[in-house]
Amino acid sequence: MVAPPVRAWLRFEGFTILAAGVTVWAALSGSWFWFLLLFLVPDLSMAMYLAGPRIGAAAYNAAHSYAVPVLLALAGGVVDSRSTLLAAALWLSHIGFDRMLGYGLKYPSGFRDTHLGTIGRGSRRLHTDEFMAVQFERYRTSASQEDRESHP
Repeated sequence: MVAPPVRAWLRFEGFTILAAGVTVWAALSGSWFWFLLLFLVPDLSMAMYLAGPRIGAAAYNAAHSYAVPVLLALAGGVVDSRSTLLAAALWLSHIGFDRMLGYGLKYPSGFRDTHLGTIGRGSRRLHTDEFMAVQFERYRTSASQEDRESHP
């Protein structure tokens, strides 16, 4: 879990990414209808949790990392593609919005376990060291269980 003062900075950082994405969308005269319609598309990656928490976390993290939309924005700028820049702006806006709300990248131990701490109602706030110890134990336990299942 991230300590409260740092968490506030990370949420503010998310807000700035959201604001930058919305500003780029507006500057490129993107349709607000399409912005609202497609804003939650990256969250479709959550459906991969149906295949298990490891696959779900990998898919969610791929769709919620800044790296791919930033590369998309760079490519859109190089080839001067308005639609590519709009897609990158929308995607970055979504990720910034999630970070602003406190949703982080997921650990393979479960959907509620993020790099910003445990999310959801009734989640117990842990100190950073305790949180990391819990995550490591969950990872170790799930990895050894997978080994037993794949090598009977």
